[in-house]
This record gives sequence, C-alpha cells and structure tokens, in this order.
Amino acid sequence: MDIQILDKKFAPYITEEKINDAVCRIASLINADFKEKTPLFIAILNGAFIFASDLYKEINIPSEITFVKLSSYRGTQSSGNVTTSIGMDVSIKDREIIILEDIVDTGKTLTTFIEELKKEEPSSIRICALLHKQEATTHPIPIDYLGFTIPNLFVVGYGLDYNGFGRNLKDIHQLQEG
Repeated sequence: MDIQILDKKFAPYITEEKINDAVCRIASLINADFKEKTPLFIAILNGAFIFASDLYKEINIPSEITFVKLSSYRGTQSSGNVTTSIGMDVSIKDREIIILEDIVDTGKTLTTFIEELKKEEPSSIRICALLHKQEATTHPIPIDYLGFTIPNLFVVGYGLDYNGFGRNLKDIHQLQEG
C-alpha cells in the first residue's frame, strides 16, 4: 500500500522479512570472518541506527560499537558536501573497523570518512551496508558486506528518511514520481 510522507508518495519496495533475512545473513558472515578478532563497529547516524541495532543483536563475537554522525543529504538529493556533526570518542589505532551504513549511493560520504579514519591507523576497515545504489556511485568503494543492490531510487524506511520523516517504517518504500 502506498504511503504519504510530507509532500511525496512512496510505494512498498523491500519487505521487513527480506530486510531481516539480509541482516541475519550479513551477521553470519561477520561472525565467521571475525571469530578470532574483536572488531569495532562504527555506525553512521542517523540513517544506520536501526540497521546497526538489528545487526549488532545478531553479532555473537566479542566486539564494540560506536557512532558518528555524517551527512550529505538535503531533501531527496545529495548535497555533495560531507559534514561531521558528532565525532567518535574511541581510539581506532590497530583496531579492526567495520563501518555500518544504511545506504551507499555516490560513495562520497564514505570515501571522505574512510580517508579520515586511515589517519588514525586502524589495522583494517570493512564496509557493511544495507543498500547500495551502484548506478549512482561516483566514488567507488568496496562494500564487504551488503544487503541489497538497488537502482538509483529514493527510498525511505528502516532508518532512511525524507526530510527527517519515515525512518520508523519497518519496510523500505520507494519514491513514486509524478
């Protein structure tokens, strides 16, 4: 069923069940890959908070999680500028890092953030994203753990928003043009 958020209409796109399956699949891979390590998860706020919470509940290896707030969106478009409004308070030197992101589209936000992280000398950096808009990528980065590849659609729900609204939807919905 279509929904209205502010001035836009959105149609169902990825169900809660499919999202849960993807989260469990990703967690299994991370648990296997890091079974002898103690990674630090860095969740990107605001969008990744639901994904990070659900994924972290499925992680059964020793680990830590912290949060950072980065932004490059205004409305339905990327502004092209990355801003950091909340930084990390944890040392990452010699740590195994797993960045948790809700969606990777142009890749600019993550590319900029990864360059900043590398200055702190972590032992490795891996990317875990629920969604990837491969068509929109202008700054290619390897995504080590991925839920779904989607077309260049604007989507809301499961942490993703339209001007701050729609994050609380359990399913992911796509913008209906026209």
